[in-house]
Amino acid sequence: MELTKNALILLSNGFEEIEAVCPIDLLRRAKIDVTVCSCDETLKVKGRSGISIQADCNLQSIADRSFDLLILPGGPAVFKLRKDPVILKVIQKYFNNGKWIGAICAAPLLLLDAKVLNGTKHTAHSSVLNELPNLLRGEDVVIDKNIITSAGAGTAVPFGLKLVELLLSEEKAIEIAHSIHAHHPTHKG
Repeated sequence: MELTKNALILLSNGFEEIEAVCPIDLLRRAKIDVTVCSCDETLKVKGRSGISIQADCNLQSIADRSFDLLILPGGPAVFKLRKDPVILKVIQKYFNNGKWIGAICAAPLLLLDAKVLNGTKHTAHSSVLNELPNLLRGEDVVIDKNIITSAGAGTAVPFGLKLVELLLSEEKAIEIAHSIHAHHPTHKG
């Protein structure tokens, strides 16, 4: 019996809702177990546009668990999380263990602070160009080593589909894309 793939998404007040909900939804459609984790004191986490999400747990409660994928959405929350050594250690742990890390919008700044970018090809929101001068512009999703980066809210669907592809298969990503009438870059039709 094949084990179910799983993913952990970290949310903090001020997260970008589209960049969190889209990957959660697409991964769950693909039957990947997604744990929504609050980095704040409460399980109810409020996004940048005022939409609240009830997290499944807080970071302390899953400290000993391992997931196949760590997802970091962007939004103003990133700038608070950059100062949190616990979050940076979690990122380093996933990177050093060869686990997938997905970061979208401003979240690649967390990868920079955790010192895991190290010449890795990446993209991010153009607003962070001053700190990430080597980001690849015009790319929706960039994969290098075990890091997947994406440009922002408008690229959340291709980002989520790429996460499905990396954890399961291209066929599953195409199936999910077709079911939501989204374009998958390698599928014609």
